[in-house]
Amino acid sequence: MAIEVSVSSAGQPQVPGPAQRDYYYWFRSFVAGGVAGCCAKTTIAPLDRVKILLQAHSPHYKHLGVVATLRAVPKKEGFLGLYKGNGAMMVRIFPYGAIQFMAFDNYKKLLSTQLGISGHIHRLMAGSMAGMTAVICTYPLDVVRARLAFQVTGDHRYTGIGNAFQTIYLKEGGISGFYRGLTPTIIGMAPYAGFSFFTFGTLKSLGLAHFPELLGKPSLDNPDVLVLKTHVNLLCGGVAGAIAQTISYPLDVARRRMQLGVVLPDSDKCLSLTKTLKHVYGQYGIKKGLYRGLSLNYIRCVPSQAVAFTTYEFMKQILHLN
Repeated sequence: MAIEVSVSSAGQPQVPGPAQRDYYYWFRSFVAGGVAGCCAKTTIAPLDRVKILLQAHSPHYKHLGVVATLRAVPKKEGFLGLYKGNGAMMVRIFPYGAIQFMAFDNYKKLLSTQLGISGHIHRLMAGSMAGMTAVICTYPLDVVRARLAFQVTGDHRYTGIGNAFQTIYLKEGGISGFYRGLTPTIIGMAPYAGFSFFTFGTLKSLGLAHFPELLGKPSLDNPDVLVLKTHVNLLCGGVAGAIAQTISYPLDVARRRMQLGVVLPDSDKCLSLTKTLKHVYGQYGIKKGLYRGLSLNYIRCVPSQAVAFTTYEFMKQILHLN
């Protein structure tokens, strides 16, 4: 296969300029993050649906626990009921994962080179900023996905992604209807994404610094760069997800209830972050309210974050980002 090489008028090969190289790097980083996000969310899609049903106290499953709900959903809605809303999730998660991972790399470089912030703190700050950036860019898709996942067969409000967008826009306040719960999402995402990237990055750097032969291996695209072995990547990603979820979970509960809006009978009490947290705490308490479904979240967030970080690290090698 012939390969065309651009040449200048003087007959010399043209080398891509810095702007073009940056564009290609960002594009590859975008793709790597998107693939990582899709793989991670598909892995735990059934658990994600059950979490939403439990968080918002679905009248069809509110008397059940995690395991019982996982058994009840296929019986009531078929096996694919466990993946309800996953189509909307994939539409959302590719740009979300892509923006988050790409933004993290770029924010980290910006903080280090432009502001002189380095060490562990720049991972925490870059992770928080990347998470908030990704949320703002993809939030309407998250709202639609939550609405579709909360529906139960025989009790549908929306017929699909397009109908959900149309209904929310026409009947729930226009554009603002797509941003219900944005405040707790951003507030919750800052510590979640921050501690997630911070924990993974710190564990990775410490592992490669102190136990390079035991935990590391040469990168596929650059033998001079050490990367974590796959099983170590999975472990570090899981630990990062567990710590981040524990810190931010009550805000995640508030976010989901605000997103569901008029779908819930007590939506009038969930109009702001403070009101939602007070209502959930007063009505259900800490264990059955603010942290309802947390055990499931540990089960889902550990493999999710493990797969996300591991896939991203692998895609970085495949796409020559190291």
